[in-house]
Amino acid sequence: MSDVTPAPTRTVAEWLSYIESLHPKAIAMGLERVQAVAKRLQLRYPFTVITVGGTNGKGSTCAMLEQVYRHAGYQVGCYTSPHLVRYHERVRFNGAQISDELLCAAFDAVEQARQETPLTYFEMGTLAALWAFEQQLLDVVVLEVGLGGRLDAVNIVDADCAIVTNVDLDHMEFLGDTRELIGQEKAGIYRAEQIALCGDLNPPATLLAYAQRIGVKLHRLGVDYHISAPDTSQQTPSAALNNQAHYTDIHGTLNIASLRLYGQYQWHNAANVMFAVRALSDKLPVTQSQLLQAITDTEVIGRFQYLQQHPDVILDVAHNPHAARALRDNLERLMQPHSQVIAVFSMLADKDIASVVEILHPVINRWHIAPIEHPRAVDMANLQACVQQHVADTQITCHDSLVAAMRVAYKNAANNDKIIVFGSFFTVAAILALTPDDWQADVGRESR
Repeated sequence: MSDVTPAPTRTVAEWLSYIESLHPKAIAMGLERVQAVAKRLQLRYPFTVITVGGTNGKGSTCAMLEQVYRHAGYQVGCYTSPHLVRYHERVRFNGAQISDELLCAAFDAVEQARQETPLTYFEMGTLAALWAFEQQLLDVVVLEVGLGGRLDAVNIVDADCAIVTNVDLDHMEFLGDTRELIGQEKAGIYRAEQIALCGDLNPPATLLAYAQRIGVKLHRLGVDYHISAPDTSQQTPSAALNNQAHYTDIHGTLNIASLRLYGQYQWHNAANVMFAVRALSDKLPVTQSQLLQAITDTEVIGRFQYLQQHPDVILDVAHNPHAARALRDNLERLMQPHSQVIAVFSMLADKDIASVVEILHPVINRWHIAPIEHPRAVDMANLQACVQQHVADTQITCHDSLVAAMRVAYKNAANNDKIIVFGSFFTVAAILALTPDDWQADVGRESR
């Protein structure tokens, strides 16, 4: 535990610096400490709660749920992580980021309640978000699991509805090195007598067994609800807006005109949301038109997000093999003759860098690599070695910073090339923090 004594008043920046010092580890699994502090805070959760876990797709699913209930006129809180540019992104009320005043008050409340209990950065933030939500008159709160499920701080709340989007390999040092082990951890957010969903078309047996053991009725994509998504394999993101998907469950069929979120997997996320919203209709009625319009309108920063065109600059937070496969599929749909895909790339040291590179190297022509400014960042020697396993030296350029990598990639790109910034939330955040003037260069491009 930190020896730092909290000051009577702090700015948000000072609080964030302080809470980083409260626990010797950035990640410490277990609920006992968080539950003890939550009890002292007298948290009651006087709203409908939807918890979203899974390996990938959590952020998009939370954004869709948030948009649906806002569109239907409810008072909505949403807690997600990590943030990209500003911590306040993690705690939202009706789509607006939490104020400095309420965030500082929330941190102070948790600090007073924790007494001598050491909390990690994420645990402190989770309790602060829950406390802040209880200061508002909210109808529904959407909570994103940070890591795993069973032992994640979010799991102190017994949700009315729990969604596991999918299960794949990530955070293996904490959750296990097989889908079966990870699936068991993800399933820990399920409770008996709640609405429980699984959006994985081939869920691990351990997840199914856990649901059966606790007596929850598990609703599965592909079994209890279905979506017939359009084939966007030959279409650009703008053309994909004209597609239509057909969703079916026990209540009947709905036709979704389009998604602003690009990628086949986003249709699965939409299906999970549609089932959850319809299943919760007794508590939170939503009309069919409100549901469909909200899902169609949802956008999420950093999920195959276009910053500009000619050359295309695309941001994606893909940071594990499952997400890398989805990113590769998206890039393959954009590939054109006489154009190149150029990567601005970095990852954290505790991620499966080699597998991500192996999956994506067939669709990337040139790699610009640089370190992330973060304690968990991979060092450049290891990053370069991982890329060199699959990519010729002539295709790799090393840079001192992601800003420098972006400038060079942009300067050397032709008008019809695609620059993809990916590998981590922190990689995307480094570029989002810039203005276009910071990395654009007036270099007279010619289409190849």
